[in-house]
Amino acid sequence: MKIAPASRRFRPFAAVLCVAVLVAMLATGCNSQQSSTTEKPAEEKSQLILATTTSTQDTGLLDELVIPEFNKKYPQYEVKTIAVGSGEAMAMGAKGDADVLLVHSPKDEDKFMADGNGSSRKAVMHNDFVVVGPKSDPAKVKGTKSAADAFKNIADAKAAFITRGDDSGTHKKELKIWDEAGVKPSGAWYVNTGQGMGETLRIADQKSGYTLTDRGTWLSTKSSLPNLEIVVEGDNLLQNFYHVIVVSKKKFPKINEQGAIAFSDFIISPETQKMIGEFGKAKYGQPLFIPDAGKKE
Repeated sequence: MKIAPASRRFRPFAAVLCVAVLVAMLATGCNSQQSSTTEKPAEEKSQLILATTTSTQDTGLLDELVIPEFNKKYPQYEVKTIAVGSGEAMAMGAKGDADVLLVHSPKDEDKFMADGNGSSRKAVMHNDFVVVGPKSDPAKVKGTKSAADAFKNIADAKAAFITRGDDSGTHKKELKIWDEAGVKPSGAWYVNTGQGMGETLRIADQKSGYTLTDRGTWLSTKSSLPNLEIVVEGDNLLQNFYHVIVVSKKKFPKINEQGAIAFSDFIISPETQKMIGEFGKAKYGQPLFIPDAGKKE
C-alpha cells in the first residue's frame, strides 16, 4: 500500500484551516465595521416641567416659538408643558410638582412668592383682556368703556355669560370685574365650563353668550367663532401681565433648578423678547403679546 506524500496528505487540512482563518478575519472585520458605524446612545435628557396658563398654549406661543427655540439653545433639557389655569399652575409649584411657571395672576403670584414657593419672579410680557359677545348684543354693552358697567348690564339682562370657573388668571380677573360691578353672578344665565380659554370661547359661540378672554387667544381663534365679536376693550382694568417664576429649590430640593433658571433667562433674553414682540404680526396684523422684560408694571 502506497502512502501519499506528506504534502498531499495535509492539503485538505490546510484548505480547511485557510477557510477558518478567512471566516474569522471576515467576522472580525464586520464586527469592527459595525462598532465603528453604530451610533453612541444619546445622553439622557433632563426633564423640565413647565406649568403654564392655557393662553400661552392656545395662542401657539409655546409650541410654535418658545419651546422649539429653547430646545435649540438647551438640547440637554426635555420640556414637559402642563397647560392649566394660573391657579392650578401655582398649586403645582406650591407642591414642588413643577420646576418653572409662566402665569398671569399677579396678586396670587405675590402670595406665591411671599409663601417662599418661588426663588425668582420676572416680568415677561403682557396683552389685555377683552369682553366678547354675540353680534346681536342682547345686553346692549357694545362700546361700553367700563368692563364693570358692561358686566352689570349683562347681569341685569340675564344674558348668557360663559365663565371658565377654573381658578385661572382669566377667571380671577373676571371675578374682580364682577366685584367692581357689585354683582355676585349666579343663575341659569351664568354658565360654568371648568375649561380652558379656547374651549370656553367655543361654548360661548355655541350658546351666543358673553365671556372674558385674553386678546391673544381671541385673535388666534376668532376665525372659528362666527357668532362672537369684541364688545368691550381698552379699560385699564383689563390689563393682563405674565411672569416667569422659578420654583424654590430651597423649599423643594428635587426641582430642576438649573433647567428652570435656564428657561427663565431664555424667555426674558433680548432675542426671545424680540421674537415674542413679532409673534402673530404676520398672521393677525398685530402681535399677540407685548414684551415686558425689565419693565416696571
